[in-house]
Amino acid sequence: MLSRKDKDQKPVVPLATSPSSASSAGRSQVRTVIGQNISINGDISGQEDLVIEGSVKGSIELPNCHLTVGTNGKVEAEINADNVTISGRLTGNIKAAGKVEITKDADFTGEIKASRISVEDGAYLKAVIELSRDAKGAGSKPGTTPATALASSNPAMGKEDKKS
Repeated sequence: MLSRKDKDQKPVVPLATSPSSASSAGRSQVRTVIGQNISINGDISGQEDLVIEGSVKGSIELPNCHLTVGTNGKVEAEINADNVTISGRLTGNIKAAGKVEITKDADFTGEIKASRISVEDGAYLKAVIELSRDAKGAGSKPGTTPATALASSNPAMGKEDKKS
């Protein structure tokens, strides 16, 4: 039988060493947080997810990892990461293998090179955006090039193509 002492004790899990839930790739990662009262000038590189709530100036290299700029985050950097989520202020260039997500609280100025992007209503965005296509040519009909896909959806273009 459990004593009162056993009922009152709660398990303690150390946050710094506990892995986050498994990612879609099936691996677990630790998440590091740069707090609101921390300021970093320089280069950051690593192999784990990073959340920035403080201030960072420099470059951030996180291949195969997720970078999050929190609502209190202020970042001026060249960024290379797998996925990037922006909820704070970010000025610089982003190169993401996966998705860049810009939330309604974000203030972003710079360039984005990514496979996918999402922008919520209310976000501030002043950017040059280059979206890469996957090997299958996402966004077009199977077996067509973008020009023929456009022509097949626009009857006027299809007629012009047939005349020439």
